[in-house]
Amino acid sequence: MEPHHPRRAPTGAMDPPTPAGARPAMSHSSAFLLPSSATPAGSGDAYAVVVLNQRLPRFAPLLWDRAQVRVCADGGANRVFDGMPELLPGHAPDDVRSRYKPDVIKGDMDSVRPEVKEYYSNLGTKIVDQSHDQDTTDLHKCVAFITDKSPGPDKSNLCILVLGALGGRFDHEMGNINVLHLFPNIKIVLLSDDCLIFLLPRTHSHNIHIERSVEGPHCGLIPIGTPSTSTTTTGLRWNLDNAHMSFGGLISTSNIVDEDQVMVTSDSDLIWTISLRH
Repeated sequence: MEPHHPRRAPTGAMDPPTPAGARPAMSHSSAFLLPSSATPAGSGDAYAVVVLNQRLPRFAPLLWDRAQVRVCADGGANRVFDGMPELLPGHAPDDVRSRYKPDVIKGDMDSVRPEVKEYYSNLGTKIVDQSHDQDTTDLHKCVAFITDKSPGPDKSNLCILVLGALGGRFDHEMGNINVLHLFPNIKIVLLSDDCLIFLLPRTHSHNIHIERSVEGPHCGLIPIGTPSTSTTTTGLRWNLDNAHMSFGGLISTSNIVDEDQVMVTSDSDLIWTISLRH
């Protein structure tokens, strides 16, 4: 569909040097979706995977192997138990289940099947029953658990990859997106087979490296929490120049990436979304 955006100034090749006192820069990359042999060395990110109770995306085994911590949110354990053997049909199901064993199953335990919980418990998976806490979502519980267990006070290199966060019930999907807003200082990426989204907190300027072999070209920027009175971008086909964005007005939901680097600054928290290639 033809994007509806006013014409903006041409995209610049590079931003000028950051002046003293400007917002700190935050870098983003989807290199975790690249084959292991193509992943740039020295990225420095420490990955954790959270699996929710939705169908596993095709790249679940790749992200699982990248992660240092793997947590299933309640019924997400069913998805790993059933779905990993389906994604790896050339291997014996029990071998796959033994290899792709979650470190933790956490939540209110109303969705995980008893036989699945017992199977993983026998393999050494830690079961954390939080049925007493009905005020937070299972994703919120898992993110809080991972950040609490992550060593050291600096979480800037922690990146939490969430599988099954998109494409389910609308209320669950919006609850998952809201978790991004509740943990603005943690890199959290919500993934489905077709797209990924993450938060661009207003406290930083953002440099998004586009991995063209696995993502794009369709992308969007959506204000969350409050409208934006000033958002500026480079690297998009329809760039924004101190643009106002709000529901009922301009929202850049149908843009296209034109360069390998997209720069974003805004006075509001934004959601970045980009399509994934098959």
